[in-house]
Amino acid sequence: MKKRKTIGVLALSLMLGTGMTGCKSSGTTDTLVTIDVKADYPEKEMILQDFMDVEYIPLETNEEFITQGSVMAIGNEFIIVKNHINDGNIYIFDRKTGKGLRKINRMGQGAEEYAFINGIVLDEDRDEMFVNSISMKKIFVYDLQGNFKRSFNHTEGAEYMEVYNYDKDNLIRYDMSVYYKEGEKRGDQSYHALISKKDGSVTRNIPIPFDVVKAPFIQNGDAVAVASVRSITPCRDSWFLTETSSDTVYRYAPDNSEPIPFLAKRPTVDPEMFLSMGVVTDRYYFMQAIEKKFNFEKRRGFASIGLMYDKQENAVFNPVVLNADNSKNVDLFSRAGDGEVATFQNLSADRLLDAYQNGELKGRLKEIAAGLNEESNPVIMVIKYR
Repeated sequence: MKKRKTIGVLALSLMLGTGMTGCKSSGTTDTLVTIDVKADYPEKEMILQDFMDVEYIPLETNEEFITQGSVMAIGNEFIIVKNHINDGNIYIFDRKTGKGLRKINRMGQGAEEYAFINGIVLDEDRDEMFVNSISMKKIFVYDLQGNFKRSFNHTEGAEYMEVYNYDKDNLIRYDMSVYYKEGEKRGDQSYHALISKKDGSVTRNIPIPFDVVKAPFIQNGDAVAVASVRSITPCRDSWFLTETSSDTVYRYAPDNSEPIPFLAKRPTVDPEMFLSMGVVTDRYYFMQAIEKKFNFEKRRGFASIGLMYDKQENAVFNPVVLNADNSKNVDLFSRAGDGEVATFQNLSADRLLDAYQNGELKGRLKEIAAGLNEESNPVIMVIKYR
């Protein structure tokens, strides 16, 4: 592949106690990597299976289990999926076999019902799932049979954009209400926090320092365009915390009392560039630089570029990651897994069939595609840490 001619500068500034060891906790002294997101970096082609493990799960298809395959959560035993359309359906599949176990729908206007599914957190230890409905500013808790257990509101004035499982008693969430304060001083509010699984109360604030609010949206009259910048990125037993108003990404772990700086971007203006974290391994740190620019007439904007810091080479690249089983590009930026799962992708049955008929598949993926038809549910590619 053709490489870009200009190589941007990778600045290294000393930061005591950073412990740059990927997802793993460390109290060692190391350096804080600072990325120039407006620089041009050379391409680096990589094979996914050289540094990650891959698992394929074909979702069972029958009259009851027909889904567009929008994955909400992947646990050790179950995969939870919904449709892209707002029909309220929640599908639970077996993680190992892909067999459909049950379909749940609690959408409605009642006290035990959600209006929209923005996200689902799976807690297999307690046989519970937490359904986040932003429009209602509420989280509904059901068992995995679909029985209502309890609900709790987002804290007053807050809007939970992202919610993940933290530990047996708490969720970790991000309050996107800060986006409505564009250009204002930060104040003393924390937008990252731990909340109780029992009643939703804040059990610990996680303050990320910044001065002035820089929101990832652009407004033109009544029209608003919002960029997708992940504020929480799970990584094994740690979480990377991103605040669009800050140039620093922080790592937070249960054994830390405070978030620790992990990496930073050089300050940007005209336009502002946001940094969103992707998959992080002990060697590779994948991320996206997103431009705060949007054309409302063309309905296009927020151009992004993938970046990857290679700790071993101490260099930044524009990564091209290919799946060895189909030679297709792999997205290591857009979706966040949890626990052993780094990320995942939805592989549509019709495209797999085309690739199979053209002799483009290998290994387990080829075996699975041989048993599909055009009406089959998607195959979920689960990408796991080594």
